[in-house]
Amino acid sequence: MEIRSTTDEDLDVFVDTLHAAFGRFPETPTAEGGGVWWSALEMDRNLLALAADGRPVGTAGAYSFELTLPGPVLVPASGVTAVGVLPTHRRRGVLSAMMRRQLTELRGRGEVLSVLLASEALIYRRFGYGPATCTQRLTVPRHRAALTPPRARGTAGVSAAASDTGTVELLRRAECGEILEEVYDRYRRAQPGALSRPHRWWARGAGQPPVSAAPRHVAVHRGADGTPDGYASYSIGEPETLTVDETIAADDAVFTSLARFVLGHDLVTQIVFKHFPPGHPLRWQLADFRAGQVSGDTDWLWVRLLDVPGALTARGWFTDGELVLDVDDPFLGEYGRYLLTVRDGRADCVPTDRDPDLSLDVSDLGSVYLGGTTPSTLVRAGHIRAHRPGAAALADALFRAERDPHCLHWF
Repeated sequence: MEIRSTTDEDLDVFVDTLHAAFGRFPETPTAEGGGVWWSALEMDRNLLALAADGRPVGTAGAYSFELTLPGPVLVPASGVTAVGVLPTHRRRGVLSAMMRRQLTELRGRGEVLSVLLASEALIYRRFGYGPATCTQRLTVPRHRAALTPPRARGTAGVSAAASDTGTVELLRRAECGEILEEVYDRYRRAQPGALSRPHRWWARGAGQPPVSAAPRHVAVHRGADGTPDGYASYSIGEPETLTVDETIAADDAVFTSLARFVLGHDLVTQIVFKHFPPGHPLRWQLADFRAGQVSGDTDWLWVRLLDVPGALTARGWFTDGELVLDVDDPFLGEYGRYLLTVRDGRADCVPTDRDPDLSLDVSDLGSVYLGGTTPSTLVRAGHIRAHRPGAAALADALFRAERDPHCLHWF
């Protein structure tokens, strides 16, 4: 078997092989070559696995993104995608060989971590990836969608949820592409776990709505100065359901205004927020607390550390302390013991021979890295071993983020 990098000339073969691996057929691109998800592929970052006779049997790709870490801090991150093996060549080591080659190349680029969306939860942990963010669906019946007036008052006598002085304008997707791109980019720079959406994605309509040019109504929120600072992309389908693709907001007040707009829509029986952040306060704002029904709670972004010291020193920190971490990376056959020292929001991470406080797999380190999963949860699950009392609690305090991580981008 041979694994080689691809070029632009390999695009059709790459796409056909990937679709065959999943038993599907490619869609038809627009006349401009856009409108399909693979129009944003970076062919200089993809791999083809070839059988002995030269036939393509597997694919693996990677996008160039920025990931927002706690801090917030922006770092380059490879978005692993388009991974597939033909049914005729599964369980022959093709996938493992491609993943090992890919991780080696990503390290060679100097990147400290990679991310992916897992088609199956059982596949990618063995390659060192851990689930780091979650998402869910929130469904609200229209007749129970009233929001309660805010009760708490701030220091100025006005609650954050009631302080919005902006306006909501209704546009069509075709009218506001630049607005969506600009608002999302400002949002993702402050939201831990968020990925960038490069301009080529928007320009080529490569992705799911509202990145794609599929017809959508868009509620655009503008601040008091007229600057767009939020949007909700939605469509109405049968049976009389308004589905929100995503809600992007600069703050809670903007989110509340956009939620109030879609929850008050006429001639629908229910409103579905398709990509709802766990722990979001909207459920508490409903006058009928039981009206919001959560479903589809699932993992979303998986994180893989390629350089443990580099990744740990890249993010921001909010508590001072020291931890000695034993980190095992069985897929790459590596092991390291590191002293993590945090002072004044910055970390130092160096090899050490001190006794460990925690022992963990690199995939579990990926799960806690963005602050969405506490180390003590994985200690209780039997994934992480704490070697002394108080080590898990200290790790919880150290790895927390300023806000829950959430990722909306599909790739």
